[in-house]
Amino acid sequence: MSDFKPKSEFLQTLIARGYIHQCSDYAGLDEKAASGTLSAYIGFDCTAPSLHVGSLVQIMMLRWLQKTGGKPVPLMGGGTTRVGDPSGRDESRKILTLDDIESNKNGIKTVFSKFLTFGSGSHDALMIDNAEWLTTLNYIEFLRDVGRHFSVNRMLSMDSVKMRLDRDQELSFLEFNYMCLQAYDFVELNKRYGITLQMGGSDQWGNIVTGIDLGRRMGTPQLYALTSPLLTTASGAKMGKTAQGAVWLNADMLPVYDYWQFWRNTEDRDVGRFLKLFTELPLDEIARLEQLGGAEINEAKKILATEATAMVHGRDAAEQAELTARKTFEEGITADTLPTITITASDVDAGLGVLAAFVKAGLVASTSEARRQIKAGGLRVNDAVISDDRANLGHDTFMHDGAVKLSLGKKKHVLLKRA
Repeated sequence: MSDFKPKSEFLQTLIARGYIHQCSDYAGLDEKAASGTLSAYIGFDCTAPSLHVGSLVQIMMLRWLQKTGGKPVPLMGGGTTRVGDPSGRDESRKILTLDDIESNKNGIKTVFSKFLTFGSGSHDALMIDNAEWLTTLNYIEFLRDVGRHFSVNRMLSMDSVKMRLDRDQELSFLEFNYMCLQAYDFVELNKRYGITLQMGGSDQWGNIVTGIDLGRRMGTPQLYALTSPLLTTASGAKMGKTAQGAVWLNADMLPVYDYWQFWRNTEDRDVGRFLKLFTELPLDEIARLEQLGGAEINEAKKILATEATAMVHGRDAAEQAELTARKTFEEGITADTLPTITITASDVDAGLGVLAAFVKAGLVASTSEARRQIKAGGLRVNDAVISDDRANLGHDTFMHDGAVKLSLGKKKHVLLKRA
């Protein structure tokens, strides 16, 4: 890729901002993108009620495709979720009910309206569900017309399969068929909607090129593959997960303030890279922010947090989260917009122990974890460090607004409000 000079704004943008890991045919894809007729899809299985930040790179690739004149297609896996993608997993995914899949799909859909413009125009985004064709397949016909094009030898060489076999872990026949269904999706999407590019994470490369090969064997026009690198932090942690759990994109699963704080806590070495991937700031502005050092890097982190949060939750919510953080950390004021848990006065009358309070606030998972944090000096009530794990939160602990501020470390805060 180092010698490749793209003509299309789409590939110019993705290369400059660090989105690309592999491409099946740079020149061919560049020509297609430059013609203004490129349609591309990324599949999202409906395994949870929301996507998390680990999916953001792919979502941003669809967004940049639309901004540079292409047609983005988020493909909902209403059909493939019934099977379960074995990629990167040591064990089978839990089989979900049809109602669970439909509910999860509706939750996931809300994210895309924040990033893409949907409609009936040639460059408007289109959301499709692969249940449209997968649930009506005739098994015998599928084996005869499609299955005959797959080599079991090659399927056994796929990383998702080899990992299980090398570790003597069971891979069900159901999961073994997943790559066949994903490949068939590509062929159907080309036949029905003229889509010629599938994008995804680097762990999907084998499945995507299998779709290209199937398309060639079944007579489709030229298809293309484009993958993004597996995203980890500078210290090696996987994006999308924290000690407290997944960083969800839906506000009903993670408060906006907590989402902002996740980006504010970015490691120094990741700031420039994340600004390129997760915001639309101009590259020259990002280059300026990358040069900041010492305490000034915190200003770049705040910009990253606000810009990334605005993409998902809107500019007003992002700026409110930034204001809340400033009041909490820089001005020492308890902000009303901190995540809030409501309790009754009778809870306090009965004697609300400090351990139970932190569990109720969701800052720790158990009272034993709370005790460990207290021994380490990690828990505070109204900014005062707690040293007695037998202490209670009495009515006098609640401030004039009927709230007590619970803190885990310096960056996790919840208001416990008395109803």
